[in-house]
Amino acid sequence: MSRLIVLLLLCGLSTGVFAKDIAQFKQQELIAKLLSQQVKQQISIKNSVSSILTRYPEQVDLVLKVALNLYPEQYKAIMIGAIQAEPVLACDVISTVLAEKVADPAEVIAIAIETEPAYAQEIVNIAIQNDPANIENIVRVAIQTEPVVSQAVLDNTFTHYPDSFLGILTGAIKAVPDKIAKFVMDTINLFPDNGEEVVTQAVHSSEAKHDQLIVDSAIKAGLNQNSAIDAAIAGGAKLEKLTKNH
Repeated sequence: MSRLIVLLLLCGLSTGVFAKDIAQFKQQELIAKLLSQQVKQQISIKNSVSSILTRYPEQVDLVLKVALNLYPEQYKAIMIGAIQAEPVLACDVISTVLAEKVADPAEVIAIAIETEPAYAQEIVNIAIQNDPANIENIVRVAIQTEPVVSQAVLDNTFTHYPDSFLGILTGAIKAVPDKIAKFVMDTINLFPDNGEEVVTQAVHSSEAKHDQLIVDSAIKAGLNQNSAIDAAIAGGAKLEKLTKNH
């Protein structure tokens, strides 16, 4: 009797999974048909995706997968259409597009932030979760794409990924070298026990013309002058160019 019950339960489970698969397949077919029909009617894929997701935002993952499968070369238009339909979907959009690997991750991040800069912090977090080893490049692309959100992106990323503070700093410096003094001071203020590392990394990641500014900024942030100079030299700065002003 117990074997019969187990068998019936397994059969019921299999039937439920099968029914779910059929429903999913039918949804994919319907979305594919809708997209194809609209494109044939000279409606852009961007507007088609936007139209569908405006009505069915809960289907974002499925709609994107179908659209990217049908028109992979139009990933930018598909992303923009999806985000414009419902800006709050930006994180879902970038997660799906990154998973589908239809474009370079840096470009995907740039498109998403450019389309909806208000969600830049969230987009950066999703991108880092997808590829944590690439945090420096993710921060660089995000800030280059929308410099006005640089401080918010930095604060958010430092908070969530403190162990990667040097990579985050490097990405910010490479994105907006003119703000190097502020970046150095902010990083030392957040990580006062790692001031020397910050100076060394900043010098190593920037042009020689910024060396003195980095040292001065570090001193203003509370780092000892000699320690700042030694750290800058460790990063590649020339001693004679650092000491002449002190």
